[in-house]
Amino acid sequence: MSEGGEGPKLYTNKPRKEQLKQAREQQKAKAFSSPTASSSSSAMGTQPPPPPKESFARRYKFVWPMILAVNLAIGAYLFMRTKKKDIPVEEEQHATSVSTKDTATHVVQTSVSPLPMTEQVIKRQPIPENQQRELFKWILEEKRKVKPKDPEEKRKLDEEKAILKQFIRAKSLPSI
Repeated sequence: MSEGGEGPKLYTNKPRKEQLKQAREQQKAKAFSSPTASSSSSAMGTQPPPPPKESFARRYKFVWPMILAVNLAIGAYLFMRTKKKDIPVEEEQHATSVSTKDTATHVVQTSVSPLPMTEQVIKRQPIPENQQRELFKWILEEKRKVKPKDPEEKRKLDEEKAILKQFIRAKSLPSI
C-alpha cells in the first residue's frame, strides 16, 4: 500500500482513463525533473487521486433513447403487419357466412330418437346446381388470389383449381 501506513483509498467517483493518464504523465514528468522532489511527495502521500471512471451506461447515455425509439418503432411495425394479415381472413369468413346464408334457410332438423347433442342428425335439402356453380366459381376466384410460397404449395393450388374448373364445366354436379 502507500508508505504512510494508509490502506487503499476508496473513491466515491472512479477516475476516467484520461485523468489517470494525465496523472501518470505528471508523475513521470516530476520523476524526470527532480528525483528528490518526487520521492518526498510520494512519501507525504500527496498523489492526486485518479479521476473517476463512468460506467458504460452513463458514458453512452445519449444512445439509450435512440435504441428505445428504434425498438418501439420495430415493435409497432410488426404489430401492425400482423393485424393487416388477420383482416383478410375475417373478411373471407364473413363472405362464406353470407354465401351460405341462403342455404341455411333450407335446413330441416329431424330427430328420430332422443340422442345426445353431438350425435343429432341434421338433414339438409340439396343445394340447387346454379348455386353450387356460383359457389365453385367464387372458390376458384379466391384460389386465384392466393400467392403460393413454395413450388409444392403452387402445385397443390393448381390441382385444386383444375378440380374446381372440372366441376364448373360439368353438365351435372355431384350433390353436396
